[in-house]
Amino acid sequence: MPTRVVLAMSGGVDSSAAARLLQAEGYDVVGLFMRSGATVETVCATNLPVISTKPNKQGCCSASDAADAQRVADKLDIPFHAVNFEQSFGRIKDYFADEYLAGRTPNPCVMCNNWLKFGKLWDFAQQVGAERIATGHYARLVDVGEDRPALVRGEDASKDQSYVLFGIDRDLLDRILFPVGQYEKPAIRELAKETGLRVHDKADSQEICFIPDNDYAGFIDRYRDKGDTAGEMVDTAGNVVATHAGYEKFTVGQRKGLGVAFGEPRFVVAIEPETKRVVIGDREDLARDSLEATGTNWLVPGVATTFDAAAKIRYRSEAAACTVTVHDEDRFSVAFHEPQYGVAPGQAVVLYDGDRVLGGGWIR
Repeated sequence: MPTRVVLAMSGGVDSSAAARLLQAEGYDVVGLFMRSGATVETVCATNLPVISTKPNKQGCCSASDAADAQRVADKLDIPFHAVNFEQSFGRIKDYFADEYLAGRTPNPCVMCNNWLKFGKLWDFAQQVGAERIATGHYARLVDVGEDRPALVRGEDASKDQSYVLFGIDRDLLDRILFPVGQYEKPAIRELAKETGLRVHDKADSQEICFIPDNDYAGFIDRYRDKGDTAGEMVDTAGNVVATHAGYEKFTVGQRKGLGVAFGEPRFVVAIEPETKRVVIGDREDLARDSLEATGTNWLVPGVATTFDAAAKIRYRSEAAACTVTVHDEDRFSVAFHEPQYGVAPGQAVVLYDGDRVLGGGWIR
């Protein structure tokens, strides 16, 4: 019997092409669409709720995306389940709002991978007798002669998503497949087109799935009774230069949308939720020589106490040379060889050795 694999299908071109690639490799593919919240209509064979397919745009988890994923599954003749994980997504929404109100910059996509996509995906796989799980992420897993494969960057550097995968449970690495990771994006679109998949030219999702209008502050206003978060905008010397309508509307490193014209570029340097102050300065005020991270997850065995690596502090940033010091199982610090700009508490810092992901944590 062929190996059964459960594939997370978003209705986009990457996961759709992944389904075709897995088929070509001889896998018994089962598609799973994860919905962040919808009307429950019926129950599927695994006794899990199936979502409504009524139009209701909601980012990469919308009913229209579910319909796209269903059409791909029908085209490829693979079983398909659309499951409502509204309660699990609620945990991610809580985290998102709480982090902003704590003066930090959250990364819900990383948390979604950690808590939902790979955790719930593997749970579902076990229910349907699957031995593997797969997604359409641009990353690769390679055999390096250890007890688990190594997570490395995707072949397409412009689409590499290894940063958002650092939190995967290492014990799951030999159960995961990333079919598109060895391809460039144009090749994936061409494969989908040749296969006759209508999503071959579908635009990539850019927004957070539960905030399709990208209005983060509006979401927090609706989701949390946050009270009065308005306060002062001050310079690095503590001088009041303006007022703001809510500190949760800002993130460290932000330059646009400050609400005040200064005549020259100014950046958010720090956010102080205790005083409701937003501190602004020039670019050099953003420079940081080091950071501390907690919530550590290692993807390699036998981590040394001190070692050199390259650290990414944001998804779109370049990895910077650094020296890492591991303090305990949950905490490490990074000393950059050259100052880095826009180190934001709440964001993930991911450590690399060349293309390999060593692990990472959350900037405190």
